[in-house]
Amino acid sequence: MPQLNPGPWFAILVFSWSIFLLIIPTKIMNHTSPNEPTPLSAEKHKTEPWDWPW
Repeated sequence: MPQLNPGPWFAILVFSWSIFLLIIPTKIMNHTSPNEPTPLSAEKHKTEPWDWPW
């Protein structure tokens, strides 16, 4: 039965996982976002306590 021969299936498995683990992450990590995050300003907002009316 050819379905039980692990030779070609193991090679396909190793080749596909090598693509998933080596090639695809490098392509994803090289992608740059068009909207780079800007640093927040260091000024503090003035907050005042608010008394509840009850």
